[in-house]
Parts: sequence; C-alpha cells; structure tokens
Amino acid sequence: MCCCTQCGKRCANQHQLRVHMNVHSSKFKCTECGKCFSTSRALTVHRRIHSGEKPFECTVCSKRFTTSGELVAHSRTHSGEKPYKCHECDKAFSQSTCLNSHMRVHTGEKPYKCHFCDKAFRVSSNLTKHMRVHTEDKPYKCHLCDKAFTESGHLSSHMRVHTGDKPYKCSLCDKSFSQTGHLQTHKRHVHSNRRPYDCRYCGKLFKSSRNLKSHVRIHTGAKPYSCRHCSDRFTWDHQLKTHLLKSHNEGTWFTCHICQKKFSCSGNLKKHLLRHKGVKPYVCSECPKSFYTGGELRSHQLLHSDVKHFCCGSCGKYFRRKQYVVKHFKRCWFMW
Repeated sequence: MCCCTQCGKRCANQHQLRVHMNVHSSKFKCTECGKCFSTSRALTVHRRIHSGEKPFECTVCSKRFTTSGELVAHSRTHSGEKPYKCHECDKAFSQSTCLNSHMRVHTGEKPYKCHFCDKAFRVSSNLTKHMRVHTEDKPYKCHLCDKAFTESGHLSSHMRVHTGDKPYKCSLCDKSFSQTGHLQTHKRHVHSNRRPYDCRYCGKLFKSSRNLKSHVRIHTGAKPYSCRHCSDRFTWDHQLKTHLLKSHNEGTWFTCHICQKKFSCSGNLKKHLLRHKGVKPYVCSECPKSFYTGGELRSHQLLHSDVKHFCCGSCGKYFRRKQYVVKHFKRCWFMW
C-alpha cells in the first residue's frame, strides 16, 4: 500500500501512485469543484458531471450515459452478458471492476483507508464519498439555486425539484414521485395495512419506527423541539415553526391565495389547496371513495380492515378506533 505525501490518498501499488501524482502536477483543473486531471480528455468527461451532459444513448431503452464505457457496461444488462465470473461463488459480473470489488467480499480486504478515522472501504469511490464527511466538501452544485451535494446522484434527485419530473409512478393510484424512496414510503403508508411497530404504553400499531417514536412522546411528555429565543419547548416540529412565526416573527407564512388562510409549512398549504380545487387524489382500494389527504384515507380504511390499532391498558382488549377504546377504558377502569 502506497500513500500520497500531498493529500494522504492510499494507492494499491506504485503504478497507481504515479498516476495519482499527475493530479497534483496537472494543469487541467475543473473550475466548478477544483478537481485536477492529468489529461484534457479526462477533464472534459468530468465536466459532464456538473453540466449534466450525457451524450451516449442506449438504443434499447434510451437511457443516457456520460461515457462510452458506461454505455457498453449498461448494454450488457439487456443482452444478459456477464463475462467476468467469480471463482469462489456462482456470481458473474458485466464489468471487471465489479468482479474485483466483489472478490474483496471473500478476502475481507479493505484497502482504502480514511486517514482521519479508522474506517476502511472495499472500493475507492466509497472512501471518496466518506472523506466528504470530514472535509464537508460538496462538489455537486445546483446551477438553479444555492444548494450543493456530496454525491452526483443526490444532485440528480434534487434537479427534479426544479424540473417537476416525477418518474416513479405508483401502480395502485395516480400519484407519482421524484424519488424511488418516496414511492416506497407512499406505498407502505397509504396502500399497505402492515403495522410491525407497536407502542409499549398503549399497544397502538404503526407502519414505521419513525411514527412510533413520534407517538411515544404523547405518553412520555417529551418535548425535543426548543425555541432558540425563549424557554418554550414543543412536542412536534410544526408546533415550533408556528411558535417562531407567531411569537418571534421568524420564518415565512404560506398563505392561501383563495381564502388567505395561513400555514407554517408549504405541505399543509398544498393539502389545503386540494380542498378548493375539489381534488381527492387518495382513492380507497376497497370502495369508490376518495380523500384529500393520506390521513383521511388511512382513517377510512379502518372500516375495511380487521386490524385493531388501539389497546385498553387495563384489560388488553383491542379496538379499531381511538374513541372506542377511550369510552371502553372509562367503564373498564371503574370496574377494576
């Protein structure tokens, strides 16, 4: 293992180190992020990251790529060709670099070590991304606003905020999303009845650990959101936003242009505007009814579901709705 004396980067051998050292002596420097390259061609290819240019198009699916090598590797996903086979297991890969990285799974080798902390990585790209945690470098800048990102993929996702592109469509309703993660969350929260997280105080079931964590504050009285101007504390973040706006004139009100009603966050305004337009995008999969918000749909779906989300703390009996368990608990507690 060889180490660069100028930046500390570790290289597998002397040849890689000599190639890397050209970066420090190079005259080909990117004006966007300051990264240097040994040839003008390498700089030209790198600039496509910032410009978003992808001149190489797949003739099968029209997906575009920054380099011809990426296109060649992608083409194998259509042909199914995987010429690089692992001799330790049955896996095969379309690129030799993928096979080399995979082999480290068997050897346990992690040659790319961070010189700030003890972390080590199997591939150099993961080390490069990790280093930005220490340097706080965000080389991928949006040319339409002031935001910057540590990874090009994050910038690509962000650009959809400006373009309005939502390529990930829900197969169960007409909603679409700019990120695949948002689509998965939507399906889990709106269309799925699975609730694997239960409250140890009241037995209520939740679809995500985040929702359970928020709910538990009702029982513990925790108020994690504190005002920087006064001693007031709040259970929910939207309560803090409203407080800052009302009491300290900090932040921006989002005002409905139809009825002038004010909201502390843009999401609530968007939901409110649906009521003026009469748009009900959340459709029940069991009956023709539709609703303005996901919360209204989830509440309605309890009529079709046998799942009982509320539990009596005295006798352990479960109920579909909160008002049912409250009414029952008064009688149950009196009997005890």
